Amino acid sequence: LCLTWLMWEKFRKQLWEWRGLLFIAPTVTIAVILLRLSGALQLLEWTALDMAFQLRPVQKPDDRVVIVGIDETDVQRYGAILSDEELADLLNKIKQQQPRAIGVDLYRNLAEGGGQEKLTQVFLSTPNLIGITKQTGDAISSAIPPSPILQERGQIGANDVPRDADGKVRRGFLYLTNETGDYLESLGLKMALLYLGAQNIEPEQIPNSDNLKLGSAIFPLFEANDGAYVNADDGGYQILLNYRGPAQTFRIVSAREVFQNQLEANWARDRIVLIGATATSKNDFFDTPYSSRTSFITPERTSGVEVQANLTSQIISAALDQRPLIHVWQEPQEWMWIFIWSIVGTVISAIVRSPRWTVLTLTLAGAILVTTALLTFWVGWWIPLVPALLTLAGSAIVVTGYLANQEHEERQLVMQLFGRHVTPEIAETIWQNRNQFLQEGRLLGQKVTATVLFTDLKNFSTISEQLEPEDLMLWLNEYMSAMSQLVLEQGGVVDKFIGDAIMAVFGVPIPRTTPEEIAEDARKAVRCALKMATTLRDLNMRWKEQGLPAPSMRVGISTGTVVTGSLGGQQRLEYTTIGDNVNVAARLESYDKSLD
Repeated sequence: LCLTWLMWEKFRKQLWEWRGLLFIAPTVTIAVILLRLSGALQLLEWTALDMAFQLRPVQKPDDRVVIVGIDETDVQRYGAILSDEELADLLNKIKQQQPRAIGVDLYRNLAEGGGQEKLTQVFLSTPNLIGITKQTGDAISSAIPPSPILQERGQIGANDVPRDADGKVRRGFLYLTNETGDYLESLGLKMALLYLGAQNIEPEQIPNSDNLKLGSAIFPLFEANDGAYVNADDGGYQILLNYRGPAQTFRIVSAREVFQNQLEANWARDRIVLIGATATSKNDFFDTPYSSRTSFITPERTSGVEVQANLTSQIISAALDQRPLIHVWQEPQEWMWIFIWSIVGTVISAIVRSPRWTVLTLTLAGAILVTTALLTFWVGWWIPLVPALLTLAGSAIVVTGYLANQEHEERQLVMQLFGRHVTPEIAETIWQNRNQFLQEGRLLGQKVTATVLFTDLKNFSTISEQLEPEDLMLWLNEYMSAMSQLVLEQGGVVDKFIGDAIMAVFGVPIPRTTPEEIAEDARKAVRCALKMATTLRDLNMRWKEQGLPAPSMRVGISTGTVVTGSLGGQQRLEYTTIGDNVNVAARLESYDKSLD
């Protein structure tokens, strides 16, 4: 019980000393959260997310998806747009491979060149072929209707891509809402469902939830304020894209290789084949989290068909391979995480007072935070990194400033109380041990064993009547200055000046704990008194030459228990020593006024 009480008292004392720090972590946390909610951190957090993608270990390529890319050589050979006949021939070549699904990421709402009937026959005879429509218009392009034939057969998927404010694509659609309010599957989802359907995996509705389930995977519905997003457009059913890698991650073959039978046998058997433009001149490219990994000036861009391939692969991999989807915490969890790192910054700065070690410790804490965020992301969780770093650093900066200001005030108090009465060495020792003495802007009372010295001038009242006031003060200050300097040289504290009397104490404010130390203080007081006598004789010789009084001095010295501490109010505070031993020294000094 006693040990528990002592521990509680120690904790209570420490809590009181840190009372000003208790508000720093919550205040910094609230400030950072408000900054985050305003959207000011959104770009920084997106950048951190991009870095997490780029630093992630290389993902295994998904060989279930093959892209037939129409590159620049194909454009030069077949023209800017494949004619209907050329597209029909290309589809027939691919159909011979017996793929599970074919996605045509090329608009065919209008006839192109000749061969419309041939292409129509291919559309009608290929139930696993999916065409595209652009469901919504934006600042870059308008909505584009689908092929009427494929639309009538329900073989249409939307290839819309939501862009973030910085132009990058970090989200993908599973469903969009059309003009009539009905849901339309995206191209990526449509292709994935065809592939999974062959393995008897169909979409499931989760009770009391709008989330889609395929196999064991539940696809988290993106909401407007998920992660770093602030009031994002969350229309339709969106998910965060978990890219497999940068451009060229999937296998890409050219259209001419398909036409000329230059590929190995069964290159598309039981796979998903996506057909789309990869030629630079087609300008069907998007910025992704990998766009800035090589250069901010000429970012690496990913073709639209590769973005669709990533979405398709993500859905299939989650359903069949349990590859992680990207999840985010609920806001209260994110706020608690941010607050924890604010506490870490506060505690480090409060405990580690050395600037160098504080910086090193904070750097280590920051490295732990970044590593934790990266490892967590690699297993499918996007947690706040930038806000946590800001609270870690922000709390540390505020605490450092608070402690510096507190230290400045305490130093001023210590110097105010002791600066004129002790040597610089003793003042520095007092400052280093200030936590033992200071509380609530005062010095704590202490009971110590010390030696008190009183000195007084004989017949000072008579002398004061003989001199003019100005001369008296000059004469007395010369005496006081010389005597107080001797006290300081012997390691004593000049407690106070009382008229012509000086009260000095040896053994304060740092308590002496051994008999030897206490005895040494007494010897210092005696040596001080002897030096005072010698110094007074020298002063008297000079004063006599100047026609000034040459007084004698009385001294009283006593060693015993005293109480020390600060005394006074807010307007005036002094360090003083009181107790019976002080009275004894005073009485010894005035014991026999007939003695010099």
